[in-house]
Amino acid sequence: MSEEDAADEGPDPESGDPTVESVTTEIHDRIDPDADERARLREVADRLVERAETAAADCCEGVDVLQVGSTARNTWVSGDRDIDIFVRFPPDLERETLERYGLEVGHETLPGGHEEYAEHPYVKGTVEGFDIDVVPCFRLESATDIRSAVDRTPFHTKYLQARLDDELADDVRLTKQFLKGIGAYGSDLRTRGFSGYLTELLVLEYGGFRPLLEAAAAWHPQVELDPEAHGRTTFTDPLVVIDPTDPERNVAAVCSPTNVARFQHYARSFLDAPRTDVFESDEPAPLSESALQTHLERRGTTPVAIQTDAPDLVDDQLYPQLQKSLDGITTGLDDRGFDVFRATAIADETAVILVELAVSERPAIERHDGPPVHVRSHADGFYEAYVDAPDTYGPYIDGDRYVTERPREFTTARDFLESDRLFDVGLGAHVQTALEDEYTVLTGEELTRLCEEFGRELSAYFDPSP
Repeated sequence: MSEEDAADEGPDPESGDPTVESVTTEIHDRIDPDADERARLREVADRLVERAETAAADCCEGVDVLQVGSTARNTWVSGDRDIDIFVRFPPDLERETLERYGLEVGHETLPGGHEEYAEHPYVKGTVEGFDIDVVPCFRLESATDIRSAVDRTPFHTKYLQARLDDELADDVRLTKQFLKGIGAYGSDLRTRGFSGYLTELLVLEYGGFRPLLEAAAAWHPQVELDPEAHGRTTFTDPLVVIDPTDPERNVAAVCSPTNVARFQHYARSFLDAPRTDVFESDEPAPLSESALQTHLERRGTTPVAIQTDAPDLVDDQLYPQLQKSLDGITTGLDDRGFDVFRATAIADETAVILVELAVSERPAIERHDGPPVHVRSHADGFYEAYVDAPDTYGPYIDGDRYVTERPREFTTARDFLESDRLFDVGLGAHVQTALEDEYTVLTGEELTRLCEEFGRELSAYFDPSP
């Protein structure tokens, strides 16, 4: 190894400090499935695929069964228990028929399973500790012909199986564990992080875990990767990875700008100071009521929260609605002069929109600028509207335009949040229904009521990190 290569390896091994190589070797030992684990998974998967094939053959001709996902691509992390079995039906089958046949095969494969619904229903169950999904899809010639999102998955599996060797698969595992440790793994709409497929493509594109981190440390969004040179660059996301099986799709579309930046931060941090703890998720201890009060006193902001029963939705439906509601409420508060400082949405049994404000109370009047006097048609209308309006000051002229000072509708955020005007802002449909049924507004020290249900979320909020 040259002196330059040794310098790139991180801290000097002779000093006793960990290096990138020593850390990744230790993590590999922890996360690589051993021979027994692989054999157990293989036996269960083969048995269920055979059972699904038998059941599918009774439905119609032209059906095949595939194992897909990370366990089929040899990129699963030790301890992961997911086995995904896809039942592919002929493309000329009606969708309703596919769904009916798919559930029949699913229940035959997993007699104790239950039905869940994504784009269409499928059967989920547990066998010998493994979490099994039996999912129907259409057997298509190209991923561009998909009729539902799950139709792509077999193409993804085929593409990666042909390209990921054992060494790259090991580095995919390492990258997944790294992303889990920093809280950026998962394409669900609560996390909005890196999916397994995206992780695999990134490792394949850059040629390993370390080259990926080195590249990510220097990313300057928009980052565009096009593994099969499809030539599509019309996406606007901060990270664009064109699906090699479908040029119309950005695999990284769900990945939020925050998680792209988070990955960059920890890539730089790890390369500068290699350590194992970055691979380990660190759930914060719940925040106590007294600790919350200390934060509120120290910060001097005006915290307000809306709490209601959480809509009965899966996370991928609930969190976009919470985000839409958060955006609408914060915009409504900003528009009324309360200056949103920071905000978040959290949910469990109840759903909470928490907003910190820089302004606790506004004056009883607000300034309202009218048009320039020389714009006669608009100026005359403004003047006539306010010249005899009760409780207003003006209109008067400031510079070249009319100005009036009129009564403010709400002088505190609580007044606004407890009024019907709350429902004029953009809210998620199910969140709005929940709020229409009942909700509570909490301000100041009243927020301590949230500690029992949301202690960990409040801890993360008041002790933020990258």
